[in-house]
Amino acid sequence: MNRRGWLPALVLPLALLAGCGGDEPAPPAPAASEPMTVTSTAFPEGGTIPAEFTCSGAGHRPPLAWTGGEGARAYAIVVVDPDAPSGNFYHWVVLDLPAGTKSVAGQLPEGAHELKNSKGERGWTPPCPPSGTHHYHFTVYALSKVVNAGSVEGAFAAIEKSTIAQGSLTGLVSH
Repeated sequence: MNRRGWLPALVLPLALLAGCGGDEPAPPAPAASEPMTVTSTAFPEGGTIPAEFTCSGAGHRPPLAWTGGEGARAYAIVVVDPDAPSGNFYHWVVLDLPAGTKSVAGQLPEGAHELKNSKGERGWTPPCPPSGTHHYHFTVYALSKVVNAGSVEGAFAAIEKSTIAQGSLTGLVSH
């Protein structure tokens, strides 16, 4: 390689690597917790999320239900697409679902609040993969306390410290 050819050969791979990771934090990873079962009447585990719940359709939130997590003082829901081009893309982060909540569809119960997602908006952003098949992880966390965080980073730190049970449902969307 000539002396002028080494710079482009080095810069391009470094630029490509820089675009691979996002600024989004990793999803909460509690040290230990009991298992929960998360389900949806819209799609089975590992199944295709219907267009009604994506950007190709009305973009509604799919209904979720869960079992387990007895003794929780609150619940949190995190929906992430780890296959997004820039890394983890958070479609929905909900905190402080009241104790005793076992499902969400339509309006959230009083006391629950949504944080900004990766699009920078509060609430649900429907799946809309640019290409290929993406995996959407709907994780429900049973918490030992109310979190009441204002940022995703703060919420994830609090979830990691107070999770007593968790479960996840994965749905697929292809483009």
